[in-house]
Amino acid sequence: MPANPYQHLRQFISTHMQIDEAGLDVFCKKFRHKTTKRNEVLLHAGEINPYIYFVNSGCLRVFMLDVNGKESTRFLVTERRFGTAFPSFNLQEPSLAAIQSIEPGEILYINHHDFNDLLDTFPGWEHLYRVSLEKDYIASIKRIESLITMDARQRYQLLMQTNPTLIQRLPSKIIADYLGISQETLSRLKSKK
Repeated sequence: MPANPYQHLRQFISTHMQIDEAGLDVFCKKFRHKTTKRNEVLLHAGEINPYIYFVNSGCLRVFMLDVNGKESTRFLVTERRFGTAFPSFNLQEPSLAAIQSIEPGEILYINHHDFNDLLDTFPGWEHLYRVSLEKDYIASIKRIESLITMDARQRYQLLMQTNPTLIQRLPSKIIADYLGISQETLSRLKSKK
């Protein structure tokens, strides 16, 4: 963890929007800091999601369970990124998804009210948020398209090209789930490298 848990957020915000030091202080004071444990659940399905998270270290997983209890990873949030179970956070209604810290980590979080207050107070934040949301939306659509149009090998190769460290650092069960394949198939694909 950095000496100042807000250091990465300050750097991220000052890199992506025009803001002075006083404004940065006001901005960061809206966030709280938390150390997470491996596999700690931050949001259970059925709860109203009160927070959006900024990951200093570690990885958050947004996932769902089907009627048979099979997990389906919807989104992975790694360092220097924001993430949440967005529909529940935005609409303030019970979430179909859960959020889990896959690794021990350090996160910052902000509640729904304070988040919207920042949108009203800092026009640059509204722009940055919209751009980030668009990027995440496009990434989600591309992931859905890959699940429909690509075979297991192609999806694995795409992940190797775009984010190979995920394959090395996360459990095979999570990677297989994220790719929509079995652990056995993932194991075969890894052995063919």
